[in-house]
Amino acid sequence: MTNFFDNQNILEIIWKWKKHLIVVGILAIVVSVIFSSPMFIQPKFKSTARIYPSFNIYTFSDESESEQMLEFINSQDIKFRVIDAFNLSEVYKISKNDPMYQSYILAEFNDNVSFKKTEYETIEIRVLDADPKRACAMCDSIISFLDEKIRSVHRIKYEEVANISARDLKKLDHELDSIKSKMDVLRKDYKILDYESQAKEVTRGMVNVLAEQKKNTAGGKELQEWMKNLSEKGGEYALLADQQKVCLIQRDSIKIIHDQSVSNAHKKINYGQRVQNPVPADKKSYPVRWLIILTSTFAAVFTALLVILVLENKKSA
Repeated sequence: MTNFFDNQNILEIIWKWKKHLIVVGILAIVVSVIFSSPMFIQPKFKSTARIYPSFNIYTFSDESESEQMLEFINSQDIKFRVIDAFNLSEVYKISKNDPMYQSYILAEFNDNVSFKKTEYETIEIRVLDADPKRACAMCDSIISFLDEKIRSVHRIKYEEVANISARDLKKLDHELDSIKSKMDVLRKDYKILDYESQAKEVTRGMVNVLAEQKKNTAGGKELQEWMKNLSEKGGEYALLADQQKVCLIQRDSIKIIHDQSVSNAHKKINYGQRVQNPVPADKKSYPVRWLIILTSTFAAVFTALLVILVLENKKSA
């Protein structure tokens, strides 16, 4: 029996059946040209954009800014916003009443829209669509929806900080009002306005009164009353004054945090810096007809050759 894989034998068989193989090749080319035409395969146009994460993205774990952005952009929230915004259920011909609608629409979306991180830490967005303008618009909208998604997550965080700081401010304001009320009583009933300066002045005055032996005069009696008030209530006033200073310092610090949080919660920030803007394609990207024709022709001729080899092998057996 002739060796099935003998090179000389194969070449002889190819030469013997060359006309048949040529016919098979021509038919394969014709059939692949027809079936790769727009009549059978809808042409699609590709739109591409690249974005770079800006420095105002805050990572929540060990992932990089690009990896976090990739997580956001792959979220179903963004995908369904694009699907709804461009009515892709009609474009992809998938009924919303289908029980498997969500699975089917996401599968089709993922076939036509892809995201990946490049070696330079940018995020590449690719959209394939039968309409080049719609592919470009989808690409552009994905970037806008991404900014809104990250902005909403950060807004929740800032609003939480703002609410906590607002409660702290309210508590401090109540404490300051209470301290002020107590200090007002001491000012009114005991004439204590500034404990440290008044204590120095009263002490100096009493020394002079005692030195001049004017203790029983009106001025001396008044100084004695002030001295008594300071000795009884001066410590309380000084403690309240210190508490007031501490509360005011705390309030100023918390007020800064609160104002910054409120401001950041309402800022419209772009989190993806555009490195490459999407543009409508001027030629289709899918299908690659020459590749389809080449692959189909090679497969047809190779299959035909295998069949011929089997037949020839049976004859010589």
